[in-house]
Amino acid sequence: MRLILTHEKSDFDAIASQLAAHKLYPEAVPLLSRHQNRNVQQFLNLYWDALPFVSMVDWRRQRVDQVLLVDTNNVNNVRGMVKEPEVHVVDHHLDYTPRPGWHYQVEPVGATTTLLVEKLQAAGLSLSLEEATLLLLGVFEDTGSLMYDTATARDARAAAWLFEQNAQLDVVRRFLTIPLTPAQQALYDDLQANTSWHRIQGQTMAIATAVAPPGYEDEISSVAHRLREALSPGGLFVLVQIGSDVQLVARSAHENVDVSRVARALGGGGHDRAAAALIVGTDLAQVAAQVQRLLPEIVLPLARVAEIMSFGVQTIPADTSVAQAAQQMRRTGHEGFPVIHTESGAIAGLLTRNAVDRAMNHDLGDLPVSRVMQVGSVTVRPSESIERVQELMLREGWGQIPVLAEDPDSLDSPAQPIGIVTRTDLLNYWFQPAPGTAQPDMRALLSQTLPLPLWAMVLAVGQAAGDLGMPLYSVGGPVRDLLLQIPPTDLDMVVEGDAIALVKALQGRFGGEFHTHARFGTAKWFVTPEIWSAVAEALLDTPPDLGGERHFSSLPPSIDFVTARFEFYTEPTALPEVERGSIKLDLHRRDFTINTLAVRLDGLHLGELLDFYGGRRDLEDGQIRVLHSLSFVDDPTRILRAVRFEQRLGFAIEPRTLELIANALPMLSRVTGQRIRHELELALREADPLRVMERLSDLDVISHIQPGLTWTEAAAEFYGRVPAFLANPLWSSALPDDSREFLYFALWLEPLPKPIQEATARRLRVRRTTSDDVLAVRRIVDRLLSLPVDAAPSTVTAVCRDLPTRVLLAARIVLGDAPQSALLDTYYRDWRHIKTAVSGADLRALGLRPGPAYARILEAVLAARLDGLLRDEKDERALLLELLRREGAGDED
Repeated sequence: MRLILTHEKSDFDAIASQLAAHKLYPEAVPLLSRHQNRNVQQFLNLYWDALPFVSMVDWRRQRVDQVLLVDTNNVNNVRGMVKEPEVHVVDHHLDYTPRPGWHYQVEPVGATTTLLVEKLQAAGLSLSLEEATLLLLGVFEDTGSLMYDTATARDARAAAWLFEQNAQLDVVRRFLTIPLTPAQQALYDDLQANTSWHRIQGQTMAIATAVAPPGYEDEISSVAHRLREALSPGGLFVLVQIGSDVQLVARSAHENVDVSRVARALGGGGHDRAAAALIVGTDLAQVAAQVQRLLPEIVLPLARVAEIMSFGVQTIPADTSVAQAAQQMRRTGHEGFPVIHTESGAIAGLLTRNAVDRAMNHDLGDLPVSRVMQVGSVTVRPSESIERVQELMLREGWGQIPVLAEDPDSLDSPAQPIGIVTRTDLLNYWFQPAPGTAQPDMRALLSQTLPLPLWAMVLAVGQAAGDLGMPLYSVGGPVRDLLLQIPPTDLDMVVEGDAIALVKALQGRFGGEFHTHARFGTAKWFVTPEIWSAVAEALLDTPPDLGGERHFSSLPPSIDFVTARFEFYTEPTALPEVERGSIKLDLHRRDFTINTLAVRLDGLHLGELLDFYGGRRDLEDGQIRVLHSLSFVDDPTRILRAVRFEQRLGFAIEPRTLELIANALPMLSRVTGQRIRHELELALREADPLRVMERLSDLDVISHIQPGLTWTEAAAEFYGRVPAFLANPLWSSALPDDSREFLYFALWLEPLPKPIQEATARRLRVRRTTSDDVLAVRRIVDRLLSLPVDAAPSTVTAVCRDLPTRVLLAARIVLGDAPQSALLDTYYRDWRHIKTAVSGADLRALGLRPGPAYARILEAVLAARLDGLLRDEKDERALLLELLRREGAGDED
């Protein structure tokens, strides 16, 4: 037979799980443990007749060869149980050691009852009122009525279904809030009076001790629950001496405090938020001392201000006018600014958008901001806990709190802010959903993915930035590609501080030249092979062999350094204005969430991943999500960029972004042709531009670039032929670097009417040579198709000779399998290389004065040579004399 068992001192989750298991396996017996918590006993006394439980007192010995364990992974001996029964475990406690031959369903939910309720739902079973109420007690007790951090969406869905099954909430409430007995109240008072506090890693730990009176039989967990509610510690350890034993009940209020580790060290168990142990034959003081020694091992450091703050902060002097502050807020989109004393630079207060708006509504724009700001100096340091920030925001009402340097340079001068932490930063920290996968080891990714010289450069630049105290980041595409396991090819850097000063420091150590742009705080460092070698030798234990030009051809010739900045658009489609800012503001100006990721590179921070805007989540979900609702209005070229990333990465543009694209399409007509052309050129360089163009057409983007411009089936067919020709040595070897974009551009326009081709070229401001070559493709195709398939080589050469290779290749792709395509192949392979031995010098030597006759005669000799009428130079010279004679006869006539 099969028994359904649970742990001793059963709570509601334990017996509710037994009930649910019995509903699923009616032949199994739900045998209660010897002891239940007091509120469980009271519930069972009231509803015993409506429930299927068997008490240990009523159990009659039978052969038990199967056991279903719920809410525990330890089986108690029961009369009649065979030595090695078949055991199935259903539990939500993840800290277990699997036993050979046992079967486990252990999942991270708030209550074991939830796992079994899900099975009841799947089986289509219904519940009585009493059964549904007990199951809801099981879910609610272990999840704190869905208020504990361990509660999950699955627990909430299980509870919702139990409500549908008529679970009685008033009964649940009554049995979850049973008053303490007089003995429990006395114990509670003793514990509260004997509580010691310990500060560990920014968390408050409470150890409460008491000696139970003789004959004490009430449970301690209810007392511990009330004590935790009263004291609100990060971790609570209740120790009660009962006779010669000590009972431990431990509770945690934070994921950084794992109380189960203490319980296990003392011979007990549980999970990270709730655990217990019975220490037999020991002294209370001895156990309390042991718990105190274990505290540093179980408390992880709290998140610090440095983890969520933005380095760099925009402040406003106290004598700034309200009108000027309002303009600054409109430009930056900020909801407030710290106000500093005009002379000293110390924090004087906080200016909020609400205060500015109210002042402007009352025509008080000329007032200094010191008259409308919140007065005070509320600050934090980078090492302080995030809980401290929350406390200050709640107490002071400040939505942005300046961050001061940890060790100010001078105690004589007021500390000036180095950054800021906002209410949004705090909310993002608390409520940002965790990514579906573990946090990546970015340092390992960098070292394993980058070529050794690039990795050495990361170390060198990071070391220099650390020495200068400047946070340094790689941002956007390189970080995105790293997480997608695509090796990055560049090392563009963003600096919170002074990018130019950083480059000067690198140049001073390794040499080289650099160019700067002081207005934007940018610098370009030109890295020679000698510098790459020096960096690798200085930073790597085993420098790679960098000999040979081929090796250096794969390394970037320069590295761009940019000072972190933010930008704002004065009007739609205009280029943005730029000002210095923090890394967070720098990332906030970017186009899509997947391009807002950053990895820090300086000093001890090397490898820290920054993800303020959910970029990693969208990478995992394969989504292109725009960062701001007006992003496409500010810069409509981002529409083309969205499609390019979507097709390159195999992602999908998420629905809201698609809506914003559709709404912003008319704005494309206001963008300059050069900017659209640049985005199109990038699209045509993609590995599969056909997919990009088809998607642009599907989204109706192409028709908004230029009236009459479309995407045709013929162009799609041409695009499909390109890869084969680019791989053909006959055609690819002589193509210039920009021929790929030209080919796709020309093949896109070739099926369209000539006026549309010309208008598109004007709209996109393409070079005159490009426009002429696009139009030439149609001409050469038409002329070749008009020739017979056995046209003379001289005839074909006359058609093709004056055209560049890229035009000939585009024409060849358009011709496809047409019979005349062989003429073009033969021309390019053979006929274009045929030259004559005679030249204009021979004509001059024969006395012919320079003039139009030169071209006629030499063309005739070449044509005869191409057509096989001449065998050698002797034949050429004979024909040359004959043609000269004819020219002379013609002159006489």
